[in-house]
Amino acid sequence: MATTSLLTKLYEFFFTPAVADPPLYNFPPGTKEDLDHADLAIIDLSKASTEQGRVELTEQVCRAMHETGFFYVINHGYSAEQTRRIFSIANMTFDDVDDNEKTKYQAKAPDIYQGYKPKQTWVINNGVRDQIEQYNINKKVYEQEHPAILRPYLKHMDDFVRHNHMNVVHPILRILARGLGLPEETLVKQHQFDARGESSARFMKYYNRTKDEEEKTKNVWLKGHHDIGSVTILWSQPVGGLQILSPDGKWRWVKHLDNALVVNTGDGIDFLCGGYYPPTRHRVIQPPKDQHNIDRLGLFYFSYADDDVELRPHAESPVLQQAGIKHLVAPGKAFPTVQQWRKGRVGSYGKTELKEGKDKGVEEELVCGVVVKHYN
Repeated sequence: MATTSLLTKLYEFFFTPAVADPPLYNFPPGTKEDLDHADLAIIDLSKASTEQGRVELTEQVCRAMHETGFFYVINHGYSAEQTRRIFSIANMTFDDVDDNEKTKYQAKAPDIYQGYKPKQTWVINNGVRDQIEQYNINKKVYEQEHPAILRPYLKHMDDFVRHNHMNVVHPILRILARGLGLPEETLVKQHQFDARGESSARFMKYYNRTKDEEEKTKNVWLKGHHDIGSVTILWSQPVGGLQILSPDGKWRWVKHLDNALVVNTGDGIDFLCGGYYPPTRHRVIQPPKDQHNIDRLGLFYFSYADDDVELRPHAESPVLQQAGIKHLVAPGKAFPTVQQWRKGRVGSYGKTELKEGKDKGVEEELVCGVVVKHYN
């Protein structure tokens, strides 16, 4: 049966006729509000194709990681037309699939990034639950079952996932390794596309909330947090909401740039790189006033190291040996694997009662022996 299923998928992959484009998604107009935007570096990823370019990018990315923890990527290899097509597919995933079918393709477990996450899964604050719908697509696109409306577009989805992983994440990992004085392929070898793991694309839609819900949550849609994985890619879109915590302690908006990517790193890189590239807290709040009535469509790629990788710092790095290694795991304790860390973090998110931390507005939980902070 497994052989027959594989042959069917191979036949569909190579011989399915061309399909019409999905219903066109029209990007909403950008905000005209005068917002306090974060000053993020703009990285031209096309320069990664040459040695001299990688030298230049290593300096720029290292500076960005230490100053803000976020940066834009341009010239990433996807045209504006390709980007609009994948946004159109994402929008169709929510608007053109009924609730019964969404339930059928709902994720089997929180840490398995396949299928729908319904609204009102997470508690945000004061009993208010989220109004965020997700559709997660594992990097092995053809090994996952999808709603009927998406099946004609699996080739586009597979191309998108591979492009993110191979043409964006891998070049960034090479730059991060160079910044630590390590061989370029050091981190890439721990993030193999064909290895077992949960790197995935995510379609995400934030829906409007009631005035009462906004008041109870102080307009916060996702609490301040660090990402769980290694490198996160957000495909920029016009509806505001994402904010990062700047070094001066102020929350600042991330500005939209047409056909650009917004990139940050998470826990995985923090572990593997010994704290040299610390993750930056970020959150999602209610969009600006002139966008209050617009649903916010998001497109992401979350990369993880392979499931069996131990989250152990690369102590052989000459840069870390000089700068010092931040140890997230207590001495004598075992380093968690990527799979253990992901299961621990995702399994408790929005479901575990958090404890008040030492700092004001900070709540804490213990995952795999590591203190994880949540910021209101």
